[in-house]
Amino acid sequence: MKPAPFEYIRAESVSGAVTALAEHPGSARLLAGGQSLVPMLHMRLMRPAVIVDINRVPGLDQISDRGDHITVGPMVRYSTIERSPLVAKRLGLLAHVTRHIGDRQVRNRGTIGGSLAQADPTGEMPLACLALDAAVVAATREGRREIPIGEFLHGPYMTALGLDEMIIELRFPGPAREFAFREIVRRHNDFAVLAIAATGVRSAGGTLSGVRVAIAGIDDHAVLVHEAGTLLEGGALDDERIAAAARACADAADPPSDVRASAEYRRHLVGVHVPRVLRALRAGGSDGHG
Repeated sequence: MKPAPFEYIRAESVSGAVTALAEHPGSARLLAGGQSLVPMLHMRLMRPAVIVDINRVPGLDQISDRGDHITVGPMVRYSTIERSPLVAKRLGLLAHVTRHIGDRQVRNRGTIGGSLAQADPTGEMPLACLALDAAVVAATREGRREIPIGEFLHGPYMTALGLDEMIIELRFPGPAREFAFREIVRRHNDFAVLAIAATGVRSAGGTLSGVRVAIAGIDDHAVLVHEAGTLLEGGALDDERIAAAARACADAADPPSDVRASAEYRRHLVGVHVPRVLRALRAGGSDGHG
């Protein structure tokens, strides 16, 4: 099947892109890596009147060290994230999860901004950004605003972006965070049944602060389990604390049933794999596979 007819606009600047969105409210879509949009166009699951190509907009494909935070442009490809020494040093979880996204062809084309705008409920990038406490900077013709990642994700394939807004930057605060990650899939490269990411900043004494436990697959978007982070804050990750945090995650779970797994099975996986991820964080890392 071929896409329905549409007007094609090649944006040369952020201003040009957001102007096109504003002039076609609700009927224009941005084209970044195209790994989600293009298949939906071909299947006619989406029929926009206008496609705005932002691949030639300068400055959107940069990763920069701003001292107290790292900025990542929305057009940065997964493969760039995977290979970046700066990302490996300061945003290890982000580099790690890219290895679980599709295949090499997908990673060469797919973009971090496209993934966040798509907001797949079990997508690796929204989950990693949540665990790393990222903020999304969005622009319109009227100006810019910064949206905390916890307020950005609204539901399955739903975000806080307005019809005339586009992502122009992601900001990751603070020092490098230790991480552990685990993803449970039915087969290699499939959509995740459940994915868990935990991060924290380790002190010289070995305790973890700012602990964040994020889970995809237990709600209609990735969820930060605040109570689990509170239970783990500032102390050793002993087995008792880990068990309490796992119970908090289970209490927060309201998973869907779909073709990949039942709600009951996903709840079971939370109880099994959250402790494994937290023990991996205690030990300093995770290979990421379930």
